[in-house]
Amino acid sequence: MTAPTDVIVVGAGIHGVGVAQAAAAAGHRVLVLEQTGVAAGTSSRSSKLIHGGLRYLETYQLRLVRECLHERSILLRNAPDLVRLQRFHIPIYPVTRRRPWLLTTGLSLYAALAGFGRGAGWGRVPREKWGSLDGLDLDGLQSVFWYHDAQTDDLQLSNAVMRAAASLGAELVVPARFAGATLTADGVEVRYETPGGQQTRRARVLVNAGGPWADVVARAISPAVDVPALERVQGSHIVIDGDITQGIYYVESPRDGRAVFVMPWHGRTLIGTTEVRFSGDPARVEPSASELRYLQWIARRYFPRFRAPGADAVVSSFAGLRVLPGGSGHAFHRSRETMLVTDRTRSPRLLSIYGGKLTSYRAVSEQVVDRIASSLPTRPPVARTDRMQLTST
Repeated sequence: MTAPTDVIVVGAGIHGVGVAQAAAAAGHRVLVLEQTGVAAGTSSRSSKLIHGGLRYLETYQLRLVRECLHERSILLRNAPDLVRLQRFHIPIYPVTRRRPWLLTTGLSLYAALAGFGRGAGWGRVPREKWGSLDGLDLDGLQSVFWYHDAQTDDLQLSNAVMRAAASLGAELVVPARFAGATLTADGVEVRYETPGGQQTRRARVLVNAGGPWADVVARAISPAVDVPALERVQGSHIVIDGDITQGIYYVESPRDGRAVFVMPWHGRTLIGTTEVRFSGDPARVEPSASELRYLQWIARRYFPRFRAPGADAVVSSFAGLRVLPGGSGHAFHRSRETMLVTDRTRSPRLLSIYGGKLTSYRAVSEQVVDRIASSLPTRPPVARTDRMQLTST
C-alpha cells in the first residue's frame, strides 16, 4: 500500500468534486473514486439552475436561500461562461395560488437576501409587452412578475470543478467501484475495484459523496456507522421542440400548486421538474409515463403553440434523484439543507454528505473541509475556492 492520502472522496458528482477542490485548495492530498464518470448521476440530471430557491421562502428556509444567493454571486463572477444570469417570468392567472401580494413580499425578501446586488432587481412586465413573452397564454392573464436567477450546464460545471481540483493536485480514478472501507484508530482503509483489479488505499478521512448511493456507501463501511432516515425523490424533465428566447418561465401547476420551470435548452425547451417518491436501484431511475404526460400538459397549459398535434412531442427526457430527510407529508415541505454526518464528533474518519443543492456545492464543500480539519495534518493553503476561475475547457 502507498503512503496515506489525506482525503479520499467517493463519488464525482458536484459535491464530490467540490470537496476535492476545497480539500486540495487547503493543501491536502486528495483522491476521488468514481465508478462511471464525473456527474454521471444526479449532478447531470438537474434543472440546470443556479438559484437561491425562491420557493423555499414559503417554508422559511431563509438561511438556505441566503447561502444559495451568495453562492450564485460567486459563480457568476468565477464561471461567467458556465453560469449566466437569466430573467425569470412568473405569470399570474385567476387560479394561481401564489397571489400578487405574496409574490411582492417574496421577491422583496429575495432581493434583500441577495444584498440588492447584481441580479437582485424585480418588477412587473408591462401589459403591452405580454405579447412578446414566447407565446405565453394571454387568456385570463392578470399579471407577470420578473426577477433574475441563473442557468448553467450542470455536467460542464461539474467537470470544470474537477479540473480545478486536479490543477491543485487532486487525483481522479475512474472507473473505480467502491468495494468497502474499514475504519481504523487513526483513519480508514478503502477498497475499490478498477479494471486492473482490487486496490487498497489508506486515508486520514473518507468523504462519502455518493449522492443517491450515499446510504449504500455508508452501509459498506465497518464497523457499522449510523445512517439517518432518508427518502429518495425523483425529479423528471422533458425536452421538446420549440425555442424559448425571452428567459425562463416559473409557472404553477393548476392541479397541485407546485412550481415547474419552462426554459431554453440548446435551441429547444426544457420543462421540469416533478417530485415523486422513488424506491429501487438509483441507477435505474427514469421518467414515468405519468410524469411525461404531466410535463407535456404544463407546456400546453401555458404555451398554446404546444397544443398543436405533435407540437409537445418529447424529444428527450431524464430523471434525477434528490436525497431528503425521511418523514411523512409532501416532499416540498422537507428541509433542503445538506446533512453532514460524521462517525464521531472529534477527529472524524468518515463524513457522509446527504442531500444538497447544485447551487450551494462550494459552500457545503468548504463546510466539509472545516468539519474534518481536526483529522488532517496542518498544511498551508494553496488557493481559495471563492476566487478560482472555472472554465468550460
